[in-house]
Amino acid sequence: MTPIEKPLVYLVLGAASSDRRAIVLDLINSGLADEDSAAVLVSADEVPDARDEQMPGLTRWTWQENAIVAEAPVDATHLFFISDGRRNPIDQIEALKPWLEQHGCELGRIICVVHCQLAAANPPLLAWFDACIHFSDVVLLNHREGVENKWMSDFQGRYKHQFMPCLFEFVKDGHVKNAAIVLDPVARRIAHLFDDEPNWIITGGDDEDEAEGDEEVQAAPEEDPYLARHTGGRRIKEIPDIAKFVPTGE
Repeated sequence: MTPIEKPLVYLVLGAASSDRRAIVLDLINSGLADEDSAAVLVSADEVPDARDEQMPGLTRWTWQENAIVAEAPVDATHLFFISDGRRNPIDQIEALKPWLEQHGCELGRIICVVHCQLAAANPPLLAWFDACIHFSDVVLLNHREGVENKWMSDFQGRYKHQFMPCLFEFVKDGHVKNAAIVLDPVARRIAHLFDDEPNWIITGGDDEDEAEGDEEVQAAPEEDPYLARHTGGRRIKEIPDIAKFVPTGE
């Protein structure tokens, strides 16, 4: 195998108990090519799961001083980074960017797994899922059993009405319909935290006679509303504490 210059990292968001590990296994088995090599990183605070033995290159990452501590698995082309399902996802998303740069990795996509039963039973969690979906390229709707069709329609419609570009897909028995589409690394998220291209603006004259004085300058990046903080460090846009809503276990 030729050396991997920039492994693709797929951040998998979602509350604990969302069965993210089953979905990751499906994506690996159904969405990767024969020449691809996968590895999975799971939070050290996530309880052990029977599927862990099936995870290729499984390693545990830790959260220390608001930073992700983990070594990138060697020779993997695709890394599946499963977030801590009881910790603030925005903190983890923000910390992922320097981790990617440190280890020479590239973001493939951010995938949000929605535990529909949990979300439907706890309306305050809508703000939590809003935050996750703001950063996500793909939203996978899981645990839909017993959830009313109207709720499912309203939940998806909420984001369609906001013209959110992310892709919505259903999960059935731990499987997605087309894993390759889910893993396609084309960005579909509204957030720009991981964008590489600078924002250029044109300065100079307004007419042709003054055009020679025009120049391109890099505009100051617009701060993401979910990343903005008060002077004291507290988030301006706060979200519910997911740990208060989820049961023990993944």
